[in-house]
Amino acid sequence: MDASKKIDQLIAGIADWRGKTLASIRKAVLEADKEIVEEWKWMGSPVWSRDGIVAVGNAHKDKVKLTLMYGAKLADPDKLFNAGFNGNERRAIDFFEGDKVDATALKKLIRTAIDYNQSRTSKKATKKAPVAKAAKTTKS
Repeated sequence: MDASKKIDQLIAGIADWRGKTLASIRKAVLEADKEIVEEWKWMGSPVWSRDGIVAVGNAHKDKVKLTLMYGAKLADPDKLFNAGFNGNERRAIDFFEGDKVDATALKKLIRTAIDYNQSRTSKKATKKAPVAKAAKTTKS
């Protein structure tokens, strides 16, 4: 079964507000960029990637958590991040019962994360390759 179907099943299996919230998050993430790929990792976590992992979603007992892999490196003008401030790379958004998903702001943050991933990818690609030594020529 592919990752998207597993995520469908996960969401369908959460009958309370957390399933609806995770579905809203997923919709916004997928709408942020048509080339986002859904993956299923770590024994049951929805993961969204484009040029590297962008975000991971999880439904917990009392919240739904969306963790952005390099969130600490991203501008967050809409102040979506509300968790994970102790780390050097990841940041998270915890959604609690009654919270609304600000799809517009979330899409903007996801696009910023994709831009960051792409800048990391292009930096790796543009690192200078080893310079080949010129062949010695002999005068005849």
